[in-house]
Amino acid sequence: MTAKKKDQTQQKQAKNEGSATRTSKAQANSHTLKPKGEPRLMPNDFAISLATKGGTDRQLLNPATEGMQRMRGFDDTYVDIIDYIVRITHRIWEEKDIGYIYDTYKHNSHVYDDSGLQYGRDKIVADTIHTINAFPNVRGYADEIIWAGDDEVGFHTSHRAVLIGHNTGYSRYGSPTGRKVTLWCIANCIALENEIFEEWVLYDTASLIHQLGFDLREKAREFGNQTELDGLNDMRFGEPERLPGQGKPPHMPPKASDGFDVEDFVRRAYHYIWNWRMLSNVDAAYAPTLRFRGSTGRVYYGRGEYKSFILSIMAMFPDLVHQIDDIYWMGNAQDGYLTSVRWSIVGTHRGMGIYGPPTGRRINMWGITQHHIKDGIIVEEWMLFNEFAIMQQIFRD
Repeated sequence: MTAKKKDQTQQKQAKNEGSATRTSKAQANSHTLKPKGEPRLMPNDFAISLATKGGTDRQLLNPATEGMQRMRGFDDTYVDIIDYIVRITHRIWEEKDIGYIYDTYKHNSHVYDDSGLQYGRDKIVADTIHTINAFPNVRGYADEIIWAGDDEVGFHTSHRAVLIGHNTGYSRYGSPTGRKVTLWCIANCIALENEIFEEWVLYDTASLIHQLGFDLREKAREFGNQTELDGLNDMRFGEPERLPGQGKPPHMPPKASDGFDVEDFVRRAYHYIWNWRMLSNVDAAYAPTLRFRGSTGRVYYGRGEYKSFILSIMAMFPDLVHQIDDIYWMGNAQDGYLTSVRWSIVGTHRGMGIYGPPTGRRINMWGITQHHIKDGIIVEEWMLFNEFAIMQQIFRD
């Protein structure tokens, strides 16, 4: 081979190798996001969990420096998704760096709360300022964070927390009362590349108003009357599609596999308890020593009290239909599971109950429930639903 020919060959090889190297680097640096609806990773243990952190005080005072999971696009300071949720919440609410919302929420974030859909992070900033102004010494204590997903489809988190503060500033409910309030909330978020872009958050608003000393029904009527209703959004028409015509509720298909399937277990239990009204399924799905914590100070022990709660809802809304809108979990058969279930109910107020005489008004109820499942049954349940919004729908003039 001539020197010229050899030189041309070497140049060609170098060019090809450089191209291959650039392609390899491009592939490594590029991340094609999985389409929405792609199955999420469900962590099969509790290696990354609130419990393993040893408490949020340790996490905040001595944050870890070694990454526990891949966090593509997130700030380098966060080692895993639990670390991210705890520390951004603390910085925004307790250190009052409210502007950090601009770094941690997408500009067109969708946030669903008692009032409906809130669009855009500027609304999140304004609402956060309003709440901290009303309760300037507010403290949030993380009780549990259930997570799933990854840095491709997004991290899904269900953050249960207890909030404590004194009402020394004006709130949307009235003048300062000086009263101490203790309430809990659950926020289900989806975060990708350091930004939360969807959130479903429920505060125990009815309990908050009661603790502030206001008349809960009068506040519900006041707020309900501020909602404009016309023919376009009047919910009196039609009926909840619980039954196919004059038929009975559909049955769920047989289990796809042997062994314990946590999603099938939860979906089957909810469907036959709520849509079939077969309350014997409570005995099969829940432990005799069940501990339940619910909206507006509800605390129940055992299956009997839990059944009475379910019956009270069914009696007030006899045509209700229940559906699961989202579910994810972490854990395994040996250690147990923690699940987050977001659900919704549509029904008509046609029965007696705690909301007074029947009004015939359609209600939309939605909630988030967390379960602790051990040995194939539910031993603990935390449920929040939009009770104050339901009362607004019923008590408005």
